[in-house]
Amino acid sequence: MSADHKMADGTERLAKRVAVQQSCSRADAERYIEGGWIAVDGQVVEEPGFRVGASQTVSLLPGARLETLRPVTILVHKPVGVYANDEPGSARDLIVPANRMEGDRSPQRYLKRLLAGLRLVTPLERAASGLVVYTQEYPVARKLQEEARLVEQEYIAEVSGSLDAEGLAWLRRGLPYDGRPASPMQVSWQNETRLRFALKTPAPGFIEYACDAAGLELRALRRIRIGRLPLAGLPAGQWRARLDYERF
Repeated sequence: MSADHKMADGTERLAKRVAVQQSCSRADAERYIEGGWIAVDGQVVEEPGFRVGASQTVSLLPGARLETLRPVTILVHKPVGVYANDEPGSARDLIVPANRMEGDRSPQRYLKRLLAGLRLVTPLERAASGLVVYTQEYPVARKLQEEARLVEQEYIAEVSGSLDAEGLAWLRRGLPYDGRPASPMQVSWQNETRLRFALKTPAPGFIEYACDAAGLELRALRRIRIGRLPLAGLPAGQWRARLDYERF
């Protein structure tokens, strides 16, 4: 029996019901549904295969339009103690409507499809906080992974210990780490306990290693910029969508 036929309980696929009601193709019906424009008994349903009964009310929401669902990139402010990966329980779980930054200027509505194929492209240590990027966009993934050696990142390190001008100059020359050769970086004091690092995408653990090598104890680390996109204005535990004009 075709999956499009009514089941023994009298239910049918939501996409079929919408296609009949709106006199449109099944493909367009699925686009309405996946676009978050269809409600079943007043509740938005985004799954074309959702089963609906004859007594249930299926409606097209005001403002509904057929639109091409474009890939998205999500910026998240990861708190300390949260893993940055693609697994349940990681910073990816923060991408829910309740955690969207107030004032996010992206027109992108929150849809379940935002999570489909979304993957982390900017690793960050669990003990660190700051900006991480999840994306569905191939050009963004390529830029931040395959071309990572060309992308500058900026960090604020809370440290204890002292470092004189000579030690600072030594640190700026860079250090070899995890099979990577030494590469110059910008290092400067922000105040007596905060060091600013600006360097091409470092390997996880590098800044702690650099601090230790310089005789400093790293107490906290926060990533405040990736390429040209800053963390500024994005509260801890919240997210926003990348705007079309923003480039890493």
